[in-house]
Amino acid sequence: MSRVLTWIVNRFRHNIQVRLTCYFLLILLPLVLVSLFANERSQEILVEQATERSRLALDSAMDYIDLTLQSAEELSTLISTDADMVTLLERNGKELTPEAIVDFAQLMKQLSNLNSINNIATQISVYHHSSNMLLSNYYGGRKLAGLPEQDFMTRTAQSNGTGILYMLPSEIVDGQVTLGKLVVSDSVTLIRSMDLYNPDRQPNVLLISLNKTKLLNLIKPLLPSDNTRIFLTNSDGDMIVGVGKNGETKDIVVPFEPDMLSVTTHSQSSKWKLTMMQPESELYRDTEQVARYTYGIIGISILLALWISWVIYSGIASPLQKLSHGIKRFGSGKLNIQLENKRKDEFGYLTDSFNKMAQQQKHLIEDHYEQNLRLARTELKFLQSQINPHFLYNTLDSIYWTAKNYEADEISEMVLNLSKFFRLSLNKGRDVFPIGESISHLHFYIRIQQIRFLENFEVEYQIDERTRDVPILKLLLQPLVENAILHGMDGKEDGGRLIIETRIEGELLLLIVRDNGSGIKEERLHYIQGELERLNARNYKLYSLEEDQIEDLFGLRNVITRVKLYYGKEGSLFIESTEGEGTRTTLKLPLNKCKDVFLQSEQTEDEMEAGA
Repeated sequence: MSRVLTWIVNRFRHNIQVRLTCYFLLILLPLVLVSLFANERSQEILVEQATERSRLALDSAMDYIDLTLQSAEELSTLISTDADMVTLLERNGKELTPEAIVDFAQLMKQLSNLNSINNIATQISVYHHSSNMLLSNYYGGRKLAGLPEQDFMTRTAQSNGTGILYMLPSEIVDGQVTLGKLVVSDSVTLIRSMDLYNPDRQPNVLLISLNKTKLLNLIKPLLPSDNTRIFLTNSDGDMIVGVGKNGETKDIVVPFEPDMLSVTTHSQSSKWKLTMMQPESELYRDTEQVARYTYGIIGISILLALWISWVIYSGIASPLQKLSHGIKRFGSGKLNIQLENKRKDEFGYLTDSFNKMAQQQKHLIEDHYEQNLRLARTELKFLQSQINPHFLYNTLDSIYWTAKNYEADEISEMVLNLSKFFRLSLNKGRDVFPIGESISHLHFYIRIQQIRFLENFEVEYQIDERTRDVPILKLLLQPLVENAILHGMDGKEDGGRLIIETRIEGELLLLIVRDNGSGIKEERLHYIQGELERLNARNYKLYSLEEDQIEDLFGLRNVITRVKLYYGKEGSLFIESTEGEGTRTTLKLPLNKCKDVFLQSEQTEDEMEAGA
């Protein structure tokens, strides 16, 4: 996320077209926000009005359902307190005698008469506990002995008291369907005890089944659209009936749908609930056209803003950007840059001025910079030529000491290595060699020193194979190796060890010379490190021999000066030492400049051959 934000900020800062576009879009922002707010607010108002209308309609239907339920409850009270019915039930026992059959027939006739005065009641039944008979005006008498419903009737009469219980035919209690075989399927059953006012009453039960179809007919006219549904649930949230335009739904619970507008009203007497669910898309249908117009206007406005910003950019900012790109290309070294210009206004004058300036600058660079570059190359040649007499002096000194201690064979080997060393050093004026060849060259010098010091040290080469073909300036390692031998191995009779290592770390080439000699004293080490730090921090410019008149550290100063001139500020030289343990010298060169130095050297050789 931070990268994306940084990219946007950079584009805004460096691109005029992006800024122009952002400014035009910023002008449109209030219009867009007001339009979106107005559209959103209109939808909210529409939902509020639809909700209020639906609630009023549901309240009216709920009142009618309450009246229907109250009528059924009054009918249940009338039956359960009827003295004749209670007497008929109490005077009959377990046996189904002829007298009992007559009494039960009379009871069912009375139930049929009472059912006729309430058109919503489909079935009225009375359960006689003593004989386990269910007496119904719908299918007559039925014995429940041995059926699960018998236990349900007994428990209901004992636990319900004088209260009223509403149940569905498919409702399950204790893992058993309670009313499935006792009442009609399309019904809601009211259940209460008989002989309400007698505390010593028998567990006889009254069942009044209400017609669900008639309940559906009460709420179906409330449906405002084809996809709207209304659900009637009891106080426990169980579905009593659900209805849509196509009739009763198959839902067993009120579904939860996030894109539906839900309106619920509660009955104050029965605690039943009516819930209407209508798709929000149907409510927004009238505002969708206005919303489309709003979005269309916003889209057209944004397109106009982009088009206007592009027109302004093409007329004003584009010439500036072209000029900016030309300046960048000129700054990168493309001196022949000339911008196309067909304009006659201020931008045309500015472009012509740039083209003239570029031509003048090119001439200045050709006349002065190249002259300074040749001077720098001459100075480098002089610096590099100084190192050959220096090595010649030390090598002759080595031959002198060897002649005093050994026979002519060793002197002969030293002279042979010396000749090979100088032959490769001259090598037709080449300044750059691959590391592999430079190490072979270096070994001739080391062999001379090994003979001089009576083989009191051995040398180990740790050359990374990736570095063997990397080109470097010649005679970079010799001064470092010379210091390690003359100052590190001096006075060491045996066990000396010299390690030459090359490796690549990231974008840098590391040339390392280590020894296990006597090391450098702390005061002297601080002085050397301070001088190297000063030389490493010098600016990337032409160096003059007259800048440093100090006579010591000649080899190190020569190496760091050549490195800075050829490899720039990325090249550096460091030295570390512990007295009594040894010294480590590290030369760091940028890999990308190694190739540039090689190409520059090849070009110089070609120029020299052409001049010859």
